[in-house]
Amino acid sequence: MATLKLGSVDENAMPASKKDFLAPYHAGMSVALQNRFQFRDENQWRSFSPVSGKEVQELQQFLKDAGFMPKSNMDGVFGYATQAAVRLFQEYIRTVDGDPSIGTPDGVVGRNTWAHIAKWREEKAGKDNFVCDWGQSSSANPTDEFNRWIRLLNQAKDYFVSVRDTHPIVQLVEQFGKPTDTQKVGDWDVDPNTVHLIGIRTHEDQEVRNERRENDDLFILLINGQVFKFWGSTDPSPSMSSRSEIPFLVEGQHIYRFGWHKLSSAAKIYQALRPSGPGVLVFRDRDGDERLTAVDIAKGFDALPNTTINIHWSGIGTTNFSAGCQVIAGNSYINSAGKLQDCTAFAARNQSGLTGGKTRGAYNVFVDLLMTYAPPGVQTIRYLLGRDESFKNFNDWDNSFVSTDVDMMRRGMV
Repeated sequence: MATLKLGSVDENAMPASKKDFLAPYHAGMSVALQNRFQFRDENQWRSFSPVSGKEVQELQQFLKDAGFMPKSNMDGVFGYATQAAVRLFQEYIRTVDGDPSIGTPDGVVGRNTWAHIAKWREEKAGKDNFVCDWGQSSSANPTDEFNRWIRLLNQAKDYFVSVRDTHPIVQLVEQFGKPTDTQKVGDWDVDPNTVHLIGIRTHEDQEVRNERRENDDLFILLINGQVFKFWGSTDPSPSMSSRSEIPFLVEGQHIYRFGWHKLSSAAKIYQALRPSGPGVLVFRDRDGDERLTAVDIAKGFDALPNTTINIHWSGIGTTNFSAGCQVIAGNSYINSAGKLQDCTAFAARNQSGLTGGKTRGAYNVFVDLLMTYAPPGVQTIRYLLGRDESFKNFNDWDNSFVSTDVDMMRRGMV
């Protein structure tokens, strides 16, 4: 079997127009990068590369049958969806099946990964569990924890609707008269069929003058009836900002879409989430104390929504790489079974560390889940950012959520 990777194309499956094939995925990139007509891999660009036979299509069929590629067509092109499915398969073997012999989940299908595919086929042929656990669940057949977080979303909406006439942040959002991806509370989407990301902000009013702000916040991804947890920061690290009035994304729900970070850099661009349209609302640190306080909130938002507050990678988590974006660490995550997964053996510390087989680790799991299990045709997610102080108002809130989960992920496997 041939070694397959991003850009591999079966014979007679080459797209008639590479530009048209890539256009839906590369929207938002600079024109120069779009005109490369190449795929963007972890830290390099890959061209469309013909391979003999129909091995890409065979791979895609297996991934679909096993529940790692539920919505993609079998087109014989190893594109972004196929890469995401392969990396999830490799991660599933590594973690759920507990078999480290699969190696690094890098999206490359070589001799070892083909052997694991053959083993899966042999061991699960004719059995009810041929489809992986991640592919069996859905919003119609959710986990108990998924239901608890959906209830919490509903409680959050009900709570903020009830206080919108008195809550200073909600009032400001209600009064903002320009188009924005920050939603008025009555428009919050709490549908379990929607892909939800919840960010829980802590210590945003803690002064960090002359210090760095830590990655100490929790992210909960609700997708396909399951819950995956990540960690990072929802707050800017002052040293990363190019201006003194650092931005803080407003508490509330925002619409984000699949896209890219470092849009114009051929050497650094990678998959991320971006505001879906006109941008999101931000507060500024108006008094220069490098934290979000009631004084900053009272001064209101920037006059225009911000289109650059992305959701992106934060290295392994030792440094908060946010200048106002929401950032996710690659060191570790908690899977849908509630088990901590350590990625330190192959997670790069930062951009320059993406060599020698290193990857973005847990962050890749995050983007691959979105690519694979978002409903067909859906390009957006709803991101609810809340402070831990606000979440304590909800019946389903457990005060240990943030402290326990984030501490466990920051420490990694013990």
